[in-house]
Amino acid sequence: MLVERIWTGNAYRNYNYLIACPDTGEALAIDPLDHIKVLAAAKAKGWHITQILNTHEHGDHTGGNAAVVAATGARVIAHHRSGSAIPGMDRGVKAGDTIKVGKHVELECMDTPGHTLCHICLKSRTDMKALFSGDTLFNAGAGNCHNGGDPETLFATFADQLEKLPDDTQIFPGHDYVENNLKFTLNREPDNAAAKELLPKVTGHDPATSIITTLKEEKRFNTFLRLTSPGVIAKLRESFPELPERPDAKTVFVKLRELRNKW
Repeated sequence: MLVERIWTGNAYRNYNYLIACPDTGEALAIDPLDHIKVLAAAKAKGWHITQILNTHEHGDHTGGNAAVVAATGARVIAHHRSGSAIPGMDRGVKAGDTIKVGKHVELECMDTPGHTLCHICLKSRTDMKALFSGDTLFNAGAGNCHNGGDPETLFATFADQLEKLPDDTQIFPGHDYVENNLKFTLNREPDNAAAKELLPKVTGHDPATSIITTLKEEKRFNTFLRLTSPGVIAKLRESFPELPERPDAKTVFVKLRELRNKW
């Protein structure tokens, strides 16, 4: 499996992706908002985009669909309940469905609601363990729930699905927010050594060449994966003194998301 990460450089700090079969050159475009850069990258690699996967219905993920379809004839794939929210959808997918790219690339669809209620993450079934996480899991952070989402549902997605993936799974999110997310981690857990070590490396960085983390690394510095940390809980109690002595993980997650909304 070949992966090309495309930095859009826009105000929303989007990443777009191409996943290609090394044997056939067929490619899947994930959330190809910047259709010019996506099409140029495919041409430079000698790949042909045959499919588009939208992780969810927001315009900064679907806005390039029409131009890519016009240029390539690609089929549009999205959550099976997206309906009219994603115009021109050719295939609706649900949890466990497979997207095949060329001869050997297989990607498993995960139904991962929270950021929106119709969100798909893709898990690689190749020798490269990877998660294309859209706006669900970010480097050092978690998606917001402002536009059609729900934080308790997002917690369930984290707890029941994402945290159970292999630790060596590489994370490919829909946006670059790593610097600000690490600052939030250190605001919540000032003694987090992993966040302290990483922050200078990504401060003022070029997102086009930024780090690719693994789930194991995320568990060291992503606050939303550190819900039982005594330090996180103690700091959280400063903002929410009504917290019980031993708050459950869902409560910690939802309160952290509430604070992150204002960060």
